[in-house]
Amino acid sequence: MRPFVKTILSAAALGALTLGLGGCGEPAPQGRGIYLLMDTSGTYTQELQKAEKLINAILARLDPGDSFAVARIDTGSFSERDIVAKMTFDNRPSTANQQKRRFRETIGKFVREVKPAGYTDITGGVLQAVEYLNEKNPGVKTVLIFSDLKEDLKKGYVRDIPLQLEGFDVVALNVTKLMSDNVDPREYMTRLEDWQRRVEDGGGEWRVLNDFDRLDRILLAAR
Repeated sequence: MRPFVKTILSAAALGALTLGLGGCGEPAPQGRGIYLLMDTSGTYTQELQKAEKLINAILARLDPGDSFAVARIDTGSFSERDIVAKMTFDNRPSTANQQKRRFRETIGKFVREVKPAGYTDITGGVLQAVEYLNEKNPGVKTVLIFSDLKEDLKKGYVRDIPLQLEGFDVVALNVTKLMSDNVDPREYMTRLEDWQRRVEDGGGEWRVLNDFDRLDRILLAAR
């Protein structure tokens, strides 16, 4: 399994080189695109300060021309209204730094003020992430899911939809264990297995990262 850092911050140059070997024609996609989904349901909102730390670390290492979006997972997540902040960073470093500062401020305000959602539409959030990143068309597309991966849909919402994830890396972060997982650990393992199957069946690559003590070392290694 490739390290998490290669998934998020190191693969763009290799991907662009590989695509460029295809010959002339349209320019190969460049840069990195990252879409982070934050679970805001129930008590998981208590975990969002960790997500804010992660977002700030990613911002510090994104380059001009990269795209980054952060969205909430709530009752109905297949909506642009759930995007908390999004930006393609300017090619001028000074302007890009200003954009990153505003991005951090927006995320900080959201984390302080967010109210818990009643339901958890993870699939809708992934579908929105795919739409956003395909529109941006970066060289590397990464979807980060900051969630316990327990989907809880409101009655009437249909999410039994195949995911189209060819060319995407999907990374689950901070997959906390629920009280019911302690009673029956198979529930936790089944959630991970089910999401891995859905992602890989859709052509994507799946990874899980729960050890946040390694986060700083991983990000620093990508410089």
